[in-house]
Order: sequence, then structure tokens, then C-alpha cells
Amino acid sequence: MPAPRKGGVGARIAYYRSVMRPKLTQGQLADAACVALGTIRKIERGERGVSDATLEAIADALGVDPSRLSADRTPVHTRVHEALPALSAALATYDIPDDGPVRPLRDLRAAVDEATLWRLAAKYTRIARELPDLLRELARAHHAASSAERPELAGLLVQAYRSADAVAFKFGAHDLSARLVELMRWAVPEADDPLLSASVAYVRTETFFAARAHTAGLRALEQALDSAPAPATVQQSAAKGALHMRAAVIAGRARDASAAVTHLTEAGALAERVAEDVYCGTAFGPDSVKTHEVSVAVSLGGEHVGRVLYVAGEWKPPENLPAERRSGFYIELARAQLWTGLADDAFESLKVARHIAPQHTREHPWVREDAATLRRLKRADSETLTNFAEWCAAT
Repeated sequence: MPAPRKGGVGARIAYYRSVMRPKLTQGQLADAACVALGTIRKIERGERGVSDATLEAIADALGVDPSRLSADRTPVHTRVHEALPALSAALATYDIPDDGPVRPLRDLRAAVDEATLWRLAAKYTRIARELPDLLRELARAHHAASSAERPELAGLLVQAYRSADAVAFKFGAHDLSARLVELMRWAVPEADDPLLSASVAYVRTETFFAARAHTAGLRALEQALDSAPAPATVQQSAAKGALHMRAAVIAGRARDASAAVTHLTEAGALAERVAEDVYCGTAFGPDSVKTHEVSVAVSLGGEHVGRVLYVAGEWKPPENLPAERRSGFYIELARAQLWTGLADDAFESLKVARHIAPQHTREHPWVREDAATLRRLKRADSETLTNFAEWCAAT
């Protein structure tokens, strides 16, 4: 049944709430979106407008692309791509910042932390909209800071660049992503934080993924592992474990099964020392290692794919994992299911991924490939599959 095209944003929210399985009450939607119940009621009645941030929170709770609810119907990917030039312009003046206001350090710290939460929740439109101004403000603060404050501000720049890079990389702006990685590498020595350096090495792997230079990427990560601090503390264990997780995945892409297993084993051993949490901007712990076990098996393919189905039969990513990582698990699972002839199961997994993190799922190239394959295999299937394929621009 197609969504209503008239009645405004409120009517569309009410429609999608009513067709959820199970159906959501206004109170349940309010709780899921962290929006006041009165606000939901007024929006649905057309008595008040809705900000972009609130609309995105409601869309995430409903598991739909925000463009399905918005008044102008502009697709998320279009709005993000339209924001990329502003992000690029903010980077151009990193060392010669313009004049403007600068908030106190505590406020800048809070703003960077919030941007990190948006990244972990795959809220890319919010990052694209807010980060250019934040990056310019951080550049001004860093440029004018005292010697005592500059290390922390350099660290905040690294974290903010990383949030911006999530948008650039996920939306295919790989040159911009590479520029952001280089700026992270420029800023991190001044931060003088070995754990942050390990985090930058983790992110740098994206440039090797984009170039399909997997063997070189594995070599770079192994060098970073040699330089990382010994795992004497929880933070150090998590930093080193995250590097091993990343090395396992890129080894899988390089079809180096031996290296992949070695790094996955090392990551697992370090995960036993920590609780599942976000460390230095990266989720790490036993559950994160489990998701990477699935990713490695899919990358290796062939006889390893059965391992994905076994893991998924025994375990599902818990709610405390970041949305991007949970949706990634179901995207990887869908690929394995499709390869083993479980087309219906694959589609169900893709729908779960979409519900968890719509923006991440829509922009994932494997989702488009697999949705296109499902559409070819199931030509006479329901309108739901057709709508999904069109939503993710599968061809």
C-alpha cells in the first residue's frame, strides 16, 4: 500500500506509525524517537512544524528514510551530497581560519562528543549539516589557543574530522574522505595521545578499502599495531583490539585467511579483558568481535560463508551496539544468505538493517547489489521488494 502523498508531514508520520508491525502508538513513537508525546501529537495534527533534527529522530524510530516524511521530499542522499561542498570549504581553511566566535572549551568538547554519537547512530544528514560550522570553529579555537590548550583542541579536531569522514566515505566522496584522513594525521601528533594515533590508523584503512589496496592496508595496520601501546589498561586493550579487528577484515578482503584468523583471535583475546563499549570512538568488546567474525567470513567467501549462518543462528547483535555496527551485521548476513540460496531470509535481513540504520543501509553498496539481485530472482514478488530496491537505488 503506497504512503499518502497529501496531508503534510504529520499525516505521513501517522501513516507509517500505523503500518508498523507491530503498530506503534503515539507514546511508543515518542519514546523511540526521544521526542515529547505532546510534540508528536501536535505534529500529527498539523498544529506545529518539525525541525530537521526531530524529523530525523522520528524517521529513525519508524525505520524509514527521512525524505519519506519531509515536506519537500528531498532524498537524504541528495541533501548530504548538497552539503559536501560546505564541508570541503571548511577543510580548505584549516590552517588559516576565518574570524568568528569560539565557545569555551567545555562546550566544544560537548559538541564533538555529540557529533561522535551521530556517527555511531549513522545520522549522516545531521553530521553533514552541522560539522562544517563546528570544524571552522575548532580551527579558530586551535589557531588562537594557548600552548596548554592546543593538545586537547588538536584531539577534538581529530575526532570531529572523523565524524565528517563517516559521511564522506559512506556517501562515496573518497577524495574528500582521504583529505579528512590526512588532516587527522596532521593533527594527531600535537594531541600527543598514542590511543588517538591508533584510532587514526584504524580510520586510515578506509583509503585502502576505497583503493582496493588490501594487502597494503594490512601492512599499514600491522605497523600501527607494532606502534600501539602495550595492552596494560582497558583503553589500551580496546585500542589494540580494534586495530586487530580492522586488520582481520582487510586480511579477509585480501583473501589472506591465515592473517584474518590470527588477527581475529588476537582481537577476541583482548575483548575478554574489557566490557563492550565505545573506546576512542570505536566500539570494541566481545560483541563487536563477533560482528567482525561475520564480516571476515563474508570477505573470505567460499567455505567460510557457512560460518556466518552458524553465528547468526546462535547470536544477534545486542541493542547496546552502535546502530551502524548492528545494521552492518545484517547487511553482511543478507549477503551470506543470498549466496546460499536463502533469498527470502536475505530480504528480511536487509529490512532489519534498514530499520536499525536507514541512512547507513541505503548508502551501502552491497545493499544495492543484493537488492538488485533479489529483484531479478523474484520478479513476481510483492510490491515491498520493488519499493525497497527503488529506495536504495538498486539497478
